[in-house]
Amino acid sequence: MANAGRKKRDILISVVIPVYGCKKAIPELHRRLSESLSSISDKYEIIYSNDACPQDSWSEISRICDEDKHAVGIEMARNFGQMKAILAGLDHSSGKYIVVMDCDLQDRPEEIPKLYAKIREGNDIVFARRANRKDSAMKVFVSNMFYKLYEYASDTDYDGTISNFSMVRRRVIDYYCSMREQSRSYVIYLKWLGFRQAYVDVEHNERFEGKSSYNFKKRMNMAIDILTSQSDKILRLTVKLGFAITLLSLLAVIFLVVQYFTIQVAPGWTSTIAVSCLICGLLLMSNGIVGTYVGNIFMQTKGRPLYVIRQIKNGPESEDEESSDEDEGEEE
Repeated sequence: MANAGRKKRDILISVVIPVYGCKKAIPELHRRLSESLSSISDKYEIIYSNDACPQDSWSEISRICDEDKHAVGIEMARNFGQMKAILAGLDHSSGKYIVVMDCDLQDRPEEIPKLYAKIREGNDIVFARRANRKDSAMKVFVSNMFYKLYEYASDTDYDGTISNFSMVRRRVIDYYCSMREQSRSYVIYLKWLGFRQAYVDVEHNERFEGKSSYNFKKRMNMAIDILTSQSDKILRLTVKLGFAITLLSLLAVIFLVVQYFTIQVAPGWTSTIAVSCLICGLLLMSNGIVGTYVGNIFMQTKGRPLYVIRQIKNGPESEDEESSDEDEGEEE
């Protein structure tokens, strides 16, 4: 397992939160999380994985870590993306049960006891299902379109009402962390692993402040990465498309030859150029799809770490980092 070297602590629930934006929401989020988790057990940790937030959320996370030993702060060396920030938090978590949620308070901390009660029934993964999403119509539309396309590409069913907000048993998280692909999706990976899954209907709130950093361009790039890294069905679709175009072209040639010898119609340049442009466009599209798959292979074979951590506060590894810095100072 990727996190086999993690120091074990007596933690029942770990909450992993990727942080990017929403600095003002962090104090309120921590307060509500502390109240919710304390109603279950005092053996919990709240891990804030700061993904180089441009609002300097790390200063707020550091303050909370100084005041509350239940809080753990992870500061990434630069922005690596939400999925890798989540992975960093999971790699450094110690809980028997792990909750992943967003930092913007759209995921309500008060729903965690519901997830805990459901997972205690013997389930391995419990997803929070948003009955009424408080997102813009465009965001919901784009998400639904992506999920439909993903269902086709992967031959699986996907419920667009669920998100990262979930509670998962430790053994499932260990398997998740062992998969070190560059292109990642938390929910899709969990579903691929299998295990016993259940759902809990929860309320979905408005964002505490600002708007999501996931614009249309970022969502499209993420969708392409996930689709081309999880399935080869799009590649096989281009092969079928090529066969179909070849068949149509062959039929068109036969028709034109018969027409030439029977009706004596002079050939036209317009149709020739139009068909040529169509074929060239399809060839370029096919090459682009193949190139995307090759690019994914190239990035994966580099073997680079999925993320780099600048510092950790209150975690089991933080003391080791501080002592190593002192040792370096003594050597100098």
